[in-house]
Amino acid sequence: MLGSSTSSGSRRPRAGTDWVDSLDAVSRGIRDPVAKLRFIRASLARYQRIDRWLRIVPYGPLRRALYRWLHLEGLQGLLGPHPMGAPFSLDRSARNVILVGRASLIFAATVTFAAIGLGIYRFRPAPASAAAPAHAAVPPATTPPPSSLLPAPPTTAMPRAGVAPDGIWLVEQGSDWEQYSSGLRIETSYAIAGDPRRYRVFSRDLGVNDAWQQEPVGLVFHTSESDIWPLEAEFNENLRESSHRLLKYVRRNKLYNYLIDRFGRVYRVVDERSKANHAGFSVWANGDDVYLNLNNAFLGVSFETRWEGGRALPITEAQFAAGRSLADYLRQRYRIVPEMCVAHGLASVNPKKHLIGHHLDWARGFPFEAFGLPNQYRRPAPAVALFGFGYDDELIKVLGEPWEGVSAAEKALARAAEEQGRPVDEIRKQRQDLYDRWIQELSREDASR
Repeated sequence: MLGSSTSSGSRRPRAGTDWVDSLDAVSRGIRDPVAKLRFIRASLARYQRIDRWLRIVPYGPLRRALYRWLHLEGLQGLLGPHPMGAPFSLDRSARNVILVGRASLIFAATVTFAAIGLGIYRFRPAPASAAAPAHAAVPPATTPPPSSLLPAPPTTAMPRAGVAPDGIWLVEQGSDWEQYSSGLRIETSYAIAGDPRRYRVFSRDLGVNDAWQQEPVGLVFHTSESDIWPLEAEFNENLRESSHRLLKYVRRNKLYNYLIDRFGRVYRVVDERSKANHAGFSVWANGDDVYLNLNNAFLGVSFETRWEGGRALPITEAQFAAGRSLADYLRQRYRIVPEMCVAHGLASVNPKKHLIGHHLDWARGFPFEAFGLPNQYRRPAPAVALFGFGYDDELIKVLGEPWEGVSAAEKALARAAEEQGRPVDEIRKQRQDLYDRWIQELSREDASR
């Protein structure tokens, strides 16, 4: 069943029930099971796209009215060709539902344009403290505008007002929560143990270090890339259900050590003593120490949101405050230096193709300064400087151009080639071969456990 939701003590229809009922009615009229599945997927994708557009309407009553009118949007244009080349086979009732959906869409579009012409709503300028990061690129014309529901926090460190505790300590705890002196509260009802944390550190000059380590030395910030509902009271049940489904998925797959939901609640998922499956193939460095595949050495902290190219800060104010507080606590507890706090997109690599940016969440737009951290986008990218990695057209399609640290690392490679009197491509290949040898060492270590 495509759905209804309940809340404790009362029942209310989920937002979009009319649209879902219509989708269900049409899908019953499609006799080919493969066509039916493709139809449903395409409908949901269209619904999500128009949902992103509607979020930019700042006038609440109009936005809610548009959501009500557009419950049938996903049915628009679905009488076109079958994705596999054959026409859909629909019964008469299904075709009637689609015609009603088209009429509703046309009416809603008319209302929207009339509202714009009459000045019923207007875009509100962002406050000075909510300015987008200076390194953010201009979004291409084909990209939906960012949501106005998620104002950016200050790009400078959070001001400290009042009396700050001398350090962060556990004040009190219950069966499924922990309260800390900084105000941080960690929900522990989803916490599980994973594989023990165990890793080696590589040296720029000496290769692999023989000593095994177990304490985390860094943080990797992620976005969950899950479905996002509008941050409004009428979608409260959907927001709650979406978060809990995400938490169950993250727990089942042991994806992150921490997840911060859109209301700013911090959940411990994979115990800090265990590695989480959050960073995969990745590279980071600090001084002479080099870290490969950061699952073991770094804690994974994820925000429930979609990154969507990083053209606006995709986290809520509550998530920002909670994320800053959590990072402060973890850095103090494990003596993590600021240089070892990195965004996933900056560390992720494709090892076979020797390319950066295999995952691009937070490849731009993470508010490092507001978290009291150095701007890692300006730092020479370790995967490029140390191992000669490049990038492909897929990264350019998303970012327009790589972050500043990639250019700085490319210049470092060129200087090394000039000093040695060798071609840059030769230096790059030599460093890629070094990476391959080190990865093979890691693979042998994992196989021998």
